[in-house]
Amino acid sequence: MSLLIPAAHAQAAGDAPAGGEMFQIFFLVGLFVLFYFIAIRPQRKRQKEHTEMVSALGKGDEVVTTSGILGKIVKLEDNFAVLLVAEKVELKFQRSHINAVLPKGTLKSIQ
Repeated sequence: MSLLIPAAHAQAAGDAPAGGEMFQIFFLVGLFVLFYFIAIRPQRKRQKEHTEMVSALGKGDEVVTTSGILGKIVKLEDNFAVLLVAEKVELKFQRSHINAVLPKGTLKSIQ
């Protein structure tokens, strides 16, 4: 059988090139820095802006919720806002679910 298949001779493995470990460490650090500037930093900025917007809400502000409901704030509680969405229809939402504050008069122009 050895006539048909030549015998494989193992060669001694060479040493790994010097500095390979440092390259891997720098690559991982660089990847983390890139991920920070692309994903983490912008998300923190948006979260900070949303928190400031929610804390600045006042009675009479016209807002849109994350579910797309438009309304006017008629009452503010600790963690909740009561919105007037139609005549004699009030809904209570968590403040964190208010997505944006609309310019004054937006609700009248839509109706």
